[in-house]
Amino acid sequence: MTKKETNPALKIIPLGGLHEIGKNTCVFEYEDEILLLDAGLAFPTDGMHGVNIVLPDATYLRENRHKIKGMIVTHGHEDHIGGIAFHLKQFDIPVIYGPRLAMAMLEGKLEEAGVRDRTKLNTVMPRDIVRIGKSFVIEYMRNTHSMADSFSVAIFTPLGVVIHTGDFKFDHTPVDGEHFDLQRLAEHGEKGVLCLMSDSTNSEVPGFTPSERSVYPNLDRVFTQTSGRMFVTTFASSVHRINMILQLAQKHNRVVSIVGRSMLNLIAHARNLGYVKCDDNLLKPLHMVRNLPDENVLILTTGSQGESMAALSRISRKEHPHIKIREGDTVVFSANPIPGNTIAVVNTIDRLIMQGAKVIYGRNQGIHVSGHGCQEDQKLMIALTRPKFFLPVHGEHRMLVKHSETAQSMGIPAENMVIINNGDVVELTEESISVAGKVPSGIELVDTSSSGMVSAKVLQERQRMANEGIITIAAAIDWNGKLLAKPELHLRGVVTSIEGAMLQNLVKQRIEETLNFRWSEFAKPSENGKNEVDWGGLQGILERELMRFLKRELQCQPTVTLLMQTPEAPAAKVTDGRRRRTRTAAQVAS
Repeated sequence: MTKKETNPALKIIPLGGLHEIGKNTCVFEYEDEILLLDAGLAFPTDGMHGVNIVLPDATYLRENRHKIKGMIVTHGHEDHIGGIAFHLKQFDIPVIYGPRLAMAMLEGKLEEAGVRDRTKLNTVMPRDIVRIGKSFVIEYMRNTHSMADSFSVAIFTPLGVVIHTGDFKFDHTPVDGEHFDLQRLAEHGEKGVLCLMSDSTNSEVPGFTPSERSVYPNLDRVFTQTSGRMFVTTFASSVHRINMILQLAQKHNRVVSIVGRSMLNLIAHARNLGYVKCDDNLLKPLHMVRNLPDENVLILTTGSQGESMAALSRISRKEHPHIKIREGDTVVFSANPIPGNTIAVVNTIDRLIMQGAKVIYGRNQGIHVSGHGCQEDQKLMIALTRPKFFLPVHGEHRMLVKHSETAQSMGIPAENMVIINNGDVVELTEESISVAGKVPSGIELVDTSSSGMVSAKVLQERQRMANEGIITIAAAIDWNGKLLAKPELHLRGVVTSIEGAMLQNLVKQRIEETLNFRWSEFAKPSENGKNEVDWGGLQGILERELMRFLKRELQCQPTVTLLMQTPEAPAAKVTDGRRRRTRTAAQVAS
């Protein structure tokens, strides 16, 4: 029997990062071993009320936790490491390997979440080789990206080498002097790469992505032209950009105050590791720069994506406790909105302008470049690695399709690549690539409650309350199935042309009709002369009848909550927004 016949397939299962931007999470499975690559998060859309973080569905990992041998991390962006602490609350990961900066950030996250003891963190350097389980050997190769200390990885499996690019672009003049390891990529290509998994984010954009250094002269021009206080916002994780901003602040004699927890944390880690270099006296706390002349002040802040709780967003809404915008201020957005954030960013810009600030933003300013490679970068990656099979990852559907077209133009046959979605099981052999099934996919939502997770049902209820409002009905019922008084109605967020008294009478009539027709189903005579009543079942049928009735009468579908007071129940509290009263059924009757 040949080797090809005895070797099982390598399974590649993305749980996040496909047909979307964010929550990049990928599973490599061979026989009874699982290797995880990254575990990111995404941020909620407008309809996800009360949700703070969006994670990929981890059902498959929970069900196969005994197979997990370890994780490799490519770099420290939130969409690659932000979900790890949440996963560790559900299952152990024996060991995690990653770059120094990413591991420093991750350690703080795990300590804060109380799960630091559920894994072992190991740092890696360029060309380091690590083994995870019996089936996987991983080599880390330096790449260039918008974040410092970023890597591509070569994963050696029993079937061959799989290269995962991570997030990348080819920056030949990197700010930190850490060049892309093109030589090592080419060596793997010469020896033979079974499959290339490549970042698709900018696959629709022709040409090469400009170097990060191209931003410097344009930011320098802005600094030169600004005479008052200066605010600069960028991604907290853009270490190279932050380095340039600090250099320019030093050049233009401005003291820098950093505002925003995520940026403070990252700069602290980056300075400790040598990725951010500046004089100690350049950075000052906010209270120390208030009395300086405006032309000597730079406030570096989070909020470039219009995040509601970020510092700049709070400043724009006049909600920040220590910073107010005033005439003569200049705010610089050294970042472009990621998909889905455009409206939030534009609203932030509008609010800042209305308060008298000059706002500098937009692609034509040349103060931001992407950290992801465009079409020519992607072609160069394919040319260097010369893969047999190709799997576009990290991008929305149209991006994956365009990347596959680029790969075909480079000579990879269409039958040697697949376009997949989150949860698809890709089976890779030495001779084929195919989609062979699907595992649970989708999303898990996290809020600030003690349990953390928001179920789909809870989210639907929140959406319904936000869209249609809520009606609370308080009704007292006696042992004979009769209303003791008119029901009390409290409407919140419900639009209706029906007067309150009329709606109250209609609800009373519907409850009485339901009690007359359905009471016998829930009340049975007993020896003591009182009925034995299934009050829970009765409440359920009344709620359903009232929901159907109100949907028809109001032409909308508000959330309906019935507070049913019964002879057996303890006193219930009914709140109408102005006063709180405690009433029993007997009190209602009197």
